[in-house]
Amino acid sequence: MGSPRRSETTAPLLDVRGVSLSFRGVKALSDLSFAVARGEICALIGPNGAGKSSLLNVLNGVYVPDSGEVVFRGEHFRQIEPSEAARRGVARTFQNNALFRKMSTLDNVLAGLARHTRSGFLTQALRLPGARREERELRARAETILEFLDLQPYRDLIVGGLAYGIQKRIELARALVSSPTLLLLDEPLAGMNAQEKAEMSEFVRDINRDLGITVVLIEHDVGIVMNLSDHIVVLDYGRKIGDGTPEEIRSNADVISAYLGTVH
Repeated sequence: MGSPRRSETTAPLLDVRGVSLSFRGVKALSDLSFAVARGEICALIGPNGAGKSSLLNVLNGVYVPDSGEVVFRGEHFRQIEPSEAARRGVARTFQNNALFRKMSTLDNVLAGLARHTRSGFLTQALRLPGARREERELRARAETILEFLDLQPYRDLIVGGLAYGIQKRIELARALVSSPTLLLLDEPLAGMNAQEKAEMSEFVRDINRDLGITVVLIEHDVGIVMNLSDHIVVLDYGRKIGDGTPEEIRSNADVISAYLGTVH
């Protein structure tokens, strides 16, 4: 990754500028620009294939855009490695649970801290005081997140045997345990029943309000998006067709024609 350029002016936490992305000539994102203010919940909505997950993959460094840049915390990046994005405060969940199904809930959450250990391999292997102290700190952080997300009852249980909604919450805990500045959630409510959706939505709100973490999420349930989000960006075939508050999106003619008009 090249050296980032620091912005000379006060900037939003995240600023996507003219990002385009294609796969074998097929455009996934077309000259996409929008900004996310620090401390807000920003929802990305749009039909399947609109480019939402591709955008999250650009934001955490999995994909490199063809053009454009991402400005995060005032630093400009053309390309960033996922490990570097994580170290700079970007955490991510995925559409499909990426959990270690044969490990316990606690061990899955601790896995979210693998990129954030400071002690070297030799220090850890020899169980030197620095490594032991760091391990205690990381475990304490994991226990705090388990408590925050009401996961302590499942702490020592094997993840593969737990209900789907609990597994989604464990994946959220694994992303949250690294104390990110920006949390990217790829369909955190997918596959849930109405009660599970309500519970998860409340956890996302708590993360934003109580922990001060900025959230960018993909979600198809427009009713939940309207109630949960401060800011909504609407994509259609990789293009931005709406960008504003829930009230502004509700009255956007292009959005109603392309998307909201098909949802009840």
